[in-house]
Amino acid sequence: MGTLVLILDLIGTFVFALSGATMGVRRRLDIFGVLVLSFAAALAGGITRDLLIGATPVAAISDWRYPAITLAAGIVTFFWAPLIERMQYPVRMFDAMGLALFAVAGTQKALAYGIDPPMAAALGMLTGIGGGIARDVLLAQVPLVLQAELYAVAALAGAAVVAVGYWLGLPPLPCALVGAGLCFGLRMMAMHFGWHLPVALQSSEPPPPEGPRK
Repeated sequence: MGTLVLILDLIGTFVFALSGATMGVRRRLDIFGVLVLSFAAALAGGITRDLLIGATPVAAISDWRYPAITLAAGIVTFFWAPLIERMQYPVRMFDAMGLALFAVAGTQKALAYGIDPPMAAALGMLTGIGGGIARDVLLAQVPLVLQAELYAVAALAGAAVVAVGYWLGLPPLPCALVGAGLCFGLRMMAMHFGWHLPVALQSSEPPPPEGPRK
């Protein structure tokens, strides 16, 4: 399971780094800004997960492969952004791939550290959404997880498959593939069909006037 978690974590790191770097290029940041967004989008979720389960020093700092992958993804995106932009909805597609892989890998790592399956699934979801939150906050915009179609729900669904499979004693690899596929499929279908959670109804009444300033 340790090898599987590492492979999924590294692949997820790369695609989330591409997502963050692509957003940086779109905002016309310099190369340092693009690399910062690449690092934050790829590693914020994993850092949070490792701190919560006690896996310290965190992998993003102790393993050179993680920052190296984010650096490579950022440089590739900075110099070949037009090629990446030719893909349909590149940022959201990379984001959906990273979400699926991180949700699965985060759940499996939490299980490996003895966390109960329900909380392991929650940590898997946190691993998946943490990088996107950090990226959006750095860009001064409302995080995608708070407004997008089935973002955190998709991550939780994929993570739950892994947790239930572990609880039932099923092989980890098929559970990881099914969980990642479910998360990615839900996210892409939600974007295509506009599925989203209910939002609060806004009042049609005008806001009350402000009182006199003291």
